[in-house]
Amino acid sequence: MKVKTTYVPKLVDIRKAVTTLKDVVTVTPLIPNYSYSNKYSSNVLLKREDLQQVRSYKIRGAYNKMSSLTAQQLNNGIVCASAGNHAQGVAFACQKLKIQGTIFMPAPTPNQKIEQVRMFGGSYVTIELIGDTFDDAYKAAKSHCERLSKTFVHPFDDQKIIEGQATVGLEILEQSNEKIDFVFVPVGGGGLAAGLSSIFKIVSPDTKIIGVEPEGAPSMKMALEKNKTVRLENIEKFIDGAAVQQVGELTFNICKENLSDMVTVAEGKVCQTILDLYNRDAIVVEPAGALTLAALDQYAEEISGKNVVCIVSGSNNDITRTAEIKERALLHADLKHYFIIRFPQRAGALKEFVADILGPNDDITHFEYTKKSSRETAPAVVGIELKHPKDLAPLITRMKERNFFGDYLNNKPDLFQFLV
Repeated sequence: MKVKTTYVPKLVDIRKAVTTLKDVVTVTPLIPNYSYSNKYSSNVLLKREDLQQVRSYKIRGAYNKMSSLTAQQLNNGIVCASAGNHAQGVAFACQKLKIQGTIFMPAPTPNQKIEQVRMFGGSYVTIELIGDTFDDAYKAAKSHCERLSKTFVHPFDDQKIIEGQATVGLEILEQSNEKIDFVFVPVGGGGLAAGLSSIFKIVSPDTKIIGVEPEGAPSMKMALEKNKTVRLENIEKFIDGAAVQQVGELTFNICKENLSDMVTVAEGKVCQTILDLYNRDAIVVEPAGALTLAALDQYAEEISGKNVVCIVSGSNNDITRTAEIKERALLHADLKHYFIIRFPQRAGALKEFVADILGPNDDITHFEYTKKSSRETAPAVVGIELKHPKDLAPLITRMKERNFFGDYLNNKPDLFQFLV
């Protein structure tokens, strides 16, 4: 009976991946960030994978995997499923290696990412938009593969993918002149975390590797808690580059052994980090690219005086999402609130609300109202932005005292989803 062995990335294979990628991948800079270093009294360094030609680290694993295929596999063509970044890496590799590829993406994938795939792949790729989630696209891609005997290029659960992503860790170790105490790595399916943590375990075993994933898609955290991969029935898809329903078997087994901790970050916190990076440092990142920096608050005491690396994983952000990013950031900070306000149907009611109920720094940012006939009051949906979270309770008190208060919507997800 053959004994099943657990896959562990080897240094020799990771170094082979470096050689394979040397003319394709940018050795991205490891840059000190003074804003975060000052905030946490530490030496925070950013590994800028957002500066890759395809604007994410995914090119590493994709190209490494596709370069390992046989001539027959190359001739048959490849298939992949992706929410965006893996697709761009695969598309780039298709054109570079002259391989025909079919790329399955969820229908809601931001248009910016779809256009990038077309640009990088050119005539070598065909795009299929299928389903609402990565998992829908994944099932369709696997079915397509089996029917036409093509090779599937997995976004994370593959040895060559993991070894390609591990080159990020090797670069960090070669670029740093000082011992690295912490590395914060984003986790979606776990390919980057598995690869990076493996190289650190070999070369710098005392470094603590902290995995970070979205609060609304804690697939690795749940797997670690249950000691097996689990499928999450419902996930928040906003951080699309790191929102998967189930992590890989290979990646889970590696991360289980190598990660020092696994934490989640609220989507609103990530949005505020995106805005901070743009406003303070002129760095444009996608939601998944801000995950690691958004997690530093949870380690403020532990990282004080330490050398800390945060992986900035990608910058494929769609500018049309900016309004939603700002909105989510304000909601997370308790500065944006939605109400049903019951306005008396008389002249001067709105003026009274603005003059006597709103605080001097409160701002109406959303207002929907339709006058109703033969009623004393009519409801309006009103969004109010505050300067300080402490201003909320007095505002609600004033509404109730003057009989304007109808309901508070922020804590009612079934209704709130129609506003945000």
